Amino acid sequence: MPFVSITRLRVRVWRYLPGFVIQSLRAARQAKFADGSLAISVLRDADRAFWTRTVWRDEACMRSFMRSGVHRRIMAQLPEWCDEAALTHWVQDANEPPPWPEAHRRLQQEGRRSRVNHPSDAHRRFEIREPRKSSGLVFR
Repeated sequence: MPFVSITRLRVRVWRYLPGFVIQSLRAARQAKFADGSLAISVLRDADRAFWTRTVWRDEACMRSFMRSGVHRRIMAQLPEWCDEAALTHWVQDANEPPPWPEAHRRLQQEGRRSRVNHPSDAHRRFEIREPRKSSGLVFR
């Protein structure tokens, strides 16, 4: 059954934004070609926040991607670059990604915080705003 991964990251200051965006696009490209990748989308939200929505053949494929290449390297920078970070995973029947409102609901209700060095008040309270679907990239 397909394995879904949702992340939301908020870049804490403008100076980290160019590096974050460049590395995120590289990681999305890596995901597109990773073994077991079924769907990859990135959503640019308001206030320097970014969502990823990925669907994998199984959890092992997602973990293999997560621990390799650009993604592994960028994960080391995120605690300093971001002041909000959260993720959630689940198994579903469909190969298609869930709608963004479902991703938000699951992240808010079932997700967990990731470590950041400079947490915002929203991160401490685990308050996640619903994404504004103004600009998204789908990698096919």
